[in-house]
Amino acid sequence: MFDLTYKSIAQPSTGVYRDKGSKFLAFAYPVKSETEIKSILQQLKKEHPKANHHCFAYRLGAYKNIFRHSDDREPSGSAGRPIYGVILANDLTQILIVVVRYFGGTLLGVPGLIQAYKSAADDAIQHASVQEYEIEEYYSLSFRYELLNDVMRLLKQTHATILHQQMSDECSIDISVSKKNADHFINGISQNYLLKEGVTLKVKS
Repeated sequence: MFDLTYKSIAQPSTGVYRDKGSKFLAFAYPVKSETEIKSILQQLKKEHPKANHHCFAYRLGAYKNIFRHSDDREPSGSAGRPIYGVILANDLTQILIVVVRYFGGTLLGVPGLIQAYKSAADDAIQHASVQEYEIEEYYSLSFRYELLNDVMRLLKQTHATILHQQMSDECSIDISVSKKNADHFINGISQNYLLKEGVTLKVKS
């Protein structure tokens, strides 16, 4: 059975880990796009220009299909992957975790780095509010104006959210509807003769 919900954090949170003089500051953010992630990374680098490394990991999409992690010049596999492991362990998505390191003068070795980046990221999640969100599906509808009342009735019944609408002789509406109500919404169109014959339905990505 496909998931109907996903987990993410509700607000940004922070964490910290210290070892042998090095300080690892973790910042976790709820995010929705790689463009948003790029902006956050640029801002953190401005706020911490003297930090030695800005390592990160993220996962995007309700279906958890977009992800990336970066060691930012730390030894391969010692930073980004441990941070990403925290995301996986908590089954989160729509999230970015950045760990900013200030070097303390003593090398930690790869095992020490793995532990440090993992611990800092985990501390940020421990301070976060993790919540469950319904997976949304997106559709575009086109129909004749005389079908407006029937369409709006179906949208109300399925608790759909109108994202954009244009009303004239030929109407168009972009909506989101929770995955658990999506079948009800599609069946509502196919079982109503007027809607089945008069509505053009397209799935939006």
